[in-house]
Amino acid sequence: MSNLKSIADLQDALCLALENKNFPSDPKNLYEPISYILSLGGKRLRPVMVLMVADMYGCEIAKAMPQAIGVEYFHNFTLLHDDIMDDAPLRRGMATIHEKWNANVGILSGDALFVKAYQSLVEAESIHLPILIDLFNQTALEVCEGQQYDMDFETQDHVSMEPYLKMIKYKTAVLLACSLKMGAVVSNASIEDQNHLYEFGIHTGIAFQLMDDLLDVYANQKDFGKQIAGDILCNKKTCLYIRAFEVADDAQRKVLDHYFAHQDFEAQEKITEVKKVYEALNVKAHCRNMMDEHYKTAMSHLDQISISQDRKSTLTELVEMLMVRIQ
Repeated sequence: MSNLKSIADLQDALCLALENKNFPSDPKNLYEPISYILSLGGKRLRPVMVLMVADMYGCEIAKAMPQAIGVEYFHNFTLLHDDIMDDAPLRRGMATIHEKWNANVGILSGDALFVKAYQSLVEAESIHLPILIDLFNQTALEVCEGQQYDMDFETQDHVSMEPYLKMIKYKTAVLLACSLKMGAVVSNASIEDQNHLYEFGIHTGIAFQLMDDLLDVYANQKDFGKQIAGDILCNKKTCLYIRAFEVADDAQRKVLDHYFAHQDFEAQEKITEVKKVYEALNVKAHCRNMMDEHYKTAMSHLDQISISQDRKSTLTELVEMLMVRIQ
């Protein structure tokens, strides 16, 4: 087998393939927004995972490129519709599609992008189509379910940990798992390896989201790159809030209820008082332990894949890059 391609090499190959995909010029207001959102870039880690697994098994990445592009199209479809639902003004520092055009354009362009994702996905050997289509259908539906759970939580007074973990599994982890398994399928990996890679993706995705919850409150703002404690200010029920509410006494619950009932507080006051409750209950350590357990489970599945450790090195590097150390 040849040497593994680097993450940067795979990103470059994917970007080139995306640039060579030409959308029709008419109707302009359907296809121009699609080209626009794809031009905003990003690390494109999900489609890169498809290519990375193919490369790991010694498969030409060109064979897995249609599925990688399908994953990228689908991911951007979800971002486009999420931005409309959240009324988000910016995506990667640029105007969102519903801001630049309007919501109706955004909805229809998103629908078209979903179809384009399907068209790209099915560019595979016929023997692989049943599993690829079933996997994609399951993933797409679960992503929608995860988004609905997330929206439901916004109006619920209290959320328990089990539904929260299910939500982040569906909203974040299943697409990572799908990407990894797609790469394995088109590379003719064994069913056992396909399943281990899927579970690796599930637990990596959950660990990553738990890490993000922790970083939101405890990261250095300069390193994190966005507002610290934004989840607290937006009354978002993350693993920290859920654990705190589970173990709080009556007085501590009153503090949480008071500050999470509204947003019209002085920002620093709200952050300080909520963090006092978090720190008194040591919820940071509990959530970090949850994150570590999912990370360990993910790596145990990676260990069981039936190829040499050196062939897994790029995938291990990617996960280590994603998982920032929480102090």
